[in-house]
Order: sequence, then C-alpha cells, then structure tokens
Amino acid sequence: MKSSRVLALLLLALISQGAGSDWRVALPGYRYSFPRDYFSHPEFRTEWWYYTGNLQTQSGRCFGFELTFFRHAAGFTEPESVWDVRDVWLAHLALSDIDGGRFFHVERINRSGPGIAGASLKTARVWNGNWQVRWVLDAARPAAFTRQSLEAVSEQFRVHLSLESKKPPVVHGKDGVSQKAEGRGRASHYISLTRLEASGSIAIGGEEFKVEGLAWMDHEFFTHQLAPGQTGWDWLSLQLEDGTDLMLFRLRREDGSIGPYSAGTFVDAVGKTKHLALSRLSLVPEGDVWRSQKTGARYPVAWSISIPELGLAARVRTRLPQQELTSRHSGVGAYWEGAVEITGTRNGRPLHGRGYLEMTGYAAPVKLRAD
Repeated sequence: MKSSRVLALLLLALISQGAGSDWRVALPGYRYSFPRDYFSHPEFRTEWWYYTGNLQTQSGRCFGFELTFFRHAAGFTEPESVWDVRDVWLAHLALSDIDGGRFFHVERINRSGPGIAGASLKTARVWNGNWQVRWVLDAARPAAFTRQSLEAVSEQFRVHLSLESKKPPVVHGKDGVSQKAEGRGRASHYISLTRLEASGSIAIGGEEFKVEGLAWMDHEFFTHQLAPGQTGWDWLSLQLEDGTDLMLFRLRREDGSIGPYSAGTFVDAVGKTKHLALSRLSLVPEGDVWRSQKTGARYPVAWSISIPELGLAARVRTRLPQQELTSRHSGVGAYWEGAVEITGTRNGRPLHGRGYLEMTGYAAPVKLRAD
C-alpha cells in the first residue's frame, strides 16, 4: 500500500499532466439531473464538494465550518485491483471559533480502495474515511434529497450537523456551464445548494456546543478550468437576512487584471436565479490586509460589493483574520477560507448577512491547469 507521501507526489504530478482526449469537458447544453448530479462524475477529471457555514449557540457564540472533498483522476480506465489508484481523494476540514479567536484545520488524502473514499449515488453519500455527508431520503418525496447529515471527526474537534435545503439546486453560469477562460471546455459544471438550514453540535477538545445556522454546498466537476496566465480566484457565498443568496467570484491574472469571465449568481427568496456578468458587478478589496506568518501571503480580508441592478452596496469583513489553510497535497496550496459578515444597503434599506470568503493564489499561483 502506498503511503500518503507517495499519493501526494502522485497528485502533484497528475496536476501538471495533459488532460488527454478521453476526458469529457464542460460544455454548454449539459442536462442536469438530481439527485444524480450531487454525486461523482468519473468521466470528468476533477470535481469537488464544498460545505461551509455559519453556526451559533443559543447564547450567541459564533462558529464557522468547512468540510470539502476533492477527487482528481489518475487515469481514465478502471483499475484491475481495488488498491490501484484511479482517483486520488483529498479532504479538508476546518473550524473557526470566531468568538474564541481560534482556527483549526486538518487534511487527509486517500485512494478509493475498498470503500475508503468516494461519492456514490447508490449509497447517497460523499466520504473520505470517517468524514462524510449522507443524503437522507424523504419518505414523502423520495426523489427530492433535501436533507443531509454531515459528520467529521479530528483529534482536536468534531462537527455533526443535520442539513435541510430550503431552495432547489442552483446551476451557475449560462447554458449549464460556468465559463472560467476563453476556449472550449475552459469551464465547469457548477451547482449549489445555497440555503441549508443546519442544526447539530460541534466539539472542541472536551467542550461540546449545540449549534444552529445556515450552510452552503458547492459542487463543481470539470476537466479544464484555469488557463495559462490565471493565478487564482476570490470567491464569496453570502446568505442575507431577507432570504436571498449571492455567489460572486473574480479570477485574477498574472498582470494584475481581473479575468473577463468573473461572474456571480443572485438567488431570490424562493430560489429564482439571475446570472451576473462581470460588467454588472463590482467586487474589490478595501485595503484591510492580513499577513500569514506561515506562508508570507497577504490576504485582503475586507471587500466592497456593488451591484447596481439589485440596488446593493455592501461591505464584507471577517472577525477572525487568521483563517488560512495550508495544504501539502493539492494544487491550490495555501489558501484563505473563512467566515465573514456583510453589512450594507439594498435600495436604501439596511442589509445584513453572513457567508464565506475563499481566496487562492496569494501564497503561490494555483496549479489546477491540465494542459
């Protein structure tokens, strides 16, 4: 059996390999089907599942969490043995104790093996070891898959949540694809559950907290995505108190400019979506910067948002600047992902909410290109 170190070296080698002609690429016209598209797409080279959320206790103590699963293919053909590596599975787990001023994170890497890691429609779950998300069938609506259970345990902390989606799945982009760069297949198929009511418990050491709040799930699958010259991205998921949700991302290039395929999605209170092209929004850092002592990266931790057609003007900030994850195993490397708060106005009325901010490529350029 290969060690985690060998698997890590294998993954880094795979990231720089050519995609080949066998892999399917993300193209317009893809026909989404649920619950099928919540799970694995082995015909695409890479996919990931991101769960993030803001939780609080009855007394008002605030926490953020992240549980992410990544699959990257080592080969297109089926392995002869369960121990052969067709897919490498990574997972990241993080907990932000916002009021306690603490941030915890761990990662793991596995192969599929005899059920060690995977994503399966048949068993209705995504997992890596004892970290998992399981979809729960609703007897009244067996095809809906609106409820999930999430559990993950590390030496320092654990998270156990029940999730219920209050909106239908959102498909981002246009005509079924979220384009990231010029060219055929420089895109992903990108879906989200933008409003998951969450309840359960978290534990840090021997202290347990009953919590509730809101979570968000992103699932992307693709073969190509970033193009040469693109170095990273800034991404926001925001859940607003009026029941609406907002996803925004901007793609950064080596020359300091913002890629023209940067975009967003607005989701109204009943789940109706509106695609936002870059020309219809502004997402810019405000100047507050946190410097990582570990990597030297400088992350802009305060942002301003303007979306004139929504009458939206707001500021995003965090109360816990040190939410950087350092990964030895992924092409993303070190990145910042953490809980944020939003304050502002919509059409002159006060606006508040919470969300998650992800910033990649500040410590070193992202290496997710498969050219």
